[in-house]
Amino acid sequence: MATLSSAHLQVAPDPSELASVIICNYNYEKFVGEAISSALNLDWPRVEVIVVDDGSTDRSRTVIESFASRGIKMIFRANRGQASAAEEGYRNSQGKWILFLDADDTVHPSLIREAQAVMRPGWSMIQFQMKLMDETGRFLGSVFPKYNKHTTPEKIRRSLATTASYPTPPASGNLLSRQFLDKIMPLQQDMDRFIDSYFLATAPLLGDVITVRKPLISYRMHGKNDGAQLTLDVARITRDLRKHITRTGYGAELARNFGIEVAPDRWRYGFYNLAMRIASLRLARENHPVQNDTILRCLRDGVVATCSLQGLTPSRHVAMSLWLVCVALAPKRIATVLVSWRFAPMSRPRFVQRTVQSA
Repeated sequence: MATLSSAHLQVAPDPSELASVIICNYNYEKFVGEAISSALNLDWPRVEVIVVDDGSTDRSRTVIESFASRGIKMIFRANRGQASAAEEGYRNSQGKWILFLDADDTVHPSLIREAQAVMRPGWSMIQFQMKLMDETGRFLGSVFPKYNKHTTPEKIRRSLATTASYPTPPASGNLLSRQFLDKIMPLQQDMDRFIDSYFLATAPLLGDVITVRKPLISYRMHGKNDGAQLTLDVARITRDLRKHITRTGYGAELARNFGIEVAPDRWRYGFYNLAMRIASLRLARENHPVQNDTILRCLRDGVVATCSLQGLTPSRHVAMSLWLVCVALAPKRIATVLVSWRFAPMSRPRFVQRTVQSA
């Protein structure tokens, strides 16, 4: 596999650089105002805030237009999906650094300065941690992802290239360089309806992903999120597995255009995909999206996963391996509980939550 060399020089502070925050909204009148306010409060001299309303049918437009006097750019359009909205926002942006902020999340004022402090030539994405909050904005005591303190861009690249996996937050938790985004724009139509599938699958292959171990984004859980579940929804796990397989193939195809070869079936060895595969096989086999897949095949792939670098702390690496075995072999009632604890964080008993946070 061709790789990119990594320079280790920090970029000198340049407060004249423009940062763009693109907020895609669809029927989040309850939250979008907080997202816009947080973007406007970023501690950086030059920030443009672009809000793309993707055909909302609630009072979102009224909320968005209430910020007109503060200089935000507003785009109101028919509903065509979040990825398409993000792409339209990008076409209307001018910033060198881009944050796709979900309309139900908020950003900490220091995020741009924290990112700028670690920038170096060739970076594609700077990823942060996220604080979990409930619908009212109350902090739930959980911070994710749990990054290994020895995480480097090179290790992230190797992990993605071998297992299609690395610890990373969803869209709002990442600052992206325009130089990188120009390589994936325009987006491949209909690959996925969410923008982060496009850049999470490609950023480590087309540049350096730099990790900042600070929770500078608040991620809201309210039951309508596409990612985190309040209660276990096996159908969503099946859908997400299908999505991860598709985006792994997309990443391999796009990387090939830049002379970088990675296996399109490497998704088989990522812990997260293995967790979804086993959960789907145990709890919804009739809808399982992987043809001819079996529990035994998952366990065999799990052996490879256990021996592969995936960016996890040693304790989490061991815990994921044990979880896979337990869900594969336990009675279905117990397997269901374990799957719920994995994919619906709010269902975890307090002692499990404390264990996960300390690992």
